[in-house]
Amino acid sequence: MSGDRTPMLAQPLRPPSAGRAALYLGLFVCGAVVGVAGALVQADWFPGGLLLALAGEAGLVLGGALASGGRAGAVASAVGWMIAVVFLTTSRPEGDFLFAAGGGSYLFLLGGMAVAVICATVGWVRQPNGGDARLGK
Repeated sequence: MSGDRTPMLAQPLRPPSAGRAALYLGLFVCGAVVGVAGALVQADWFPGGLLLALAGEAGLVLGGALASGGRAGAVASAVGWMIAVVFLTTSRPEGDFLFAAGGGSYLFLLGGMAVAVICATVGWVRQPNGGDARLGK
């Protein structure tokens, strides 16, 4: 029989190497640092600070994808950013808070999440190995 119809078995996932795990941890920490820096800058120099904070986050997420060679680096840096920013939105028992109730803060929170999702899904990813042949040639 010329066509073998046996199903291909999925290979089990391997844990990442120590270097790759360190890369993801570093991108997570960089995401948190960029989130804290963006939270401080976005309110001071509105609207330029907001654009600078969102551009910094976009650069980090795209750079994380490029450094890791896939979307996992982008996700690691975006998760670090989101956790830091959401942690900064909580008010303390003393009544202190970092984000005001203005439109710029909401643009930073929601726009930053949108930038992270867009850059993680549309950004640079690995291309499959193979020839450059086109169909119909």
